[in-house]
Amino acid sequence: MAVSTKVSPARRDTKSSRLVARISRVDKDVITRAAALKGESVASFVLSQAREAATRLLQEQNEVRLNQEETRRLLDALLTPPEPTEALRQAIKRHRETVISDTNPSLSVQRRRHR
Repeated sequence: MAVSTKVSPARRDTKSSRLVARISRVDKDVITRAAALKGESVASFVLSQAREAATRLLQEQNEVRLNQEETRRLLDALLTPPEPTEALRQAIKRHRETVISDTNPSLSVQRRRHR
């Protein structure tokens, strides 16, 4: 039987913060029984379950889920974008005339000449 010596990043952190919660006796009993079933202390069980729930929620917030119709509409918009309006053309022109970027490095040369 191999024993893992890897330490999770959460375990490497020094434990300097506290998390305190007042809960009902019923909730405490349920949590205590669940922790015992997993062979963990109540504190370890609560922390691992809270971390898993928080990680799952954060991942869900970073995902975009589309149904088939929404996917089709998104792909259509990406693959066949509408023609730019006159206002957009003017904004692009102003941007190119005023913003120095990797795609428009000559602007910085022009500005140095006019100083």
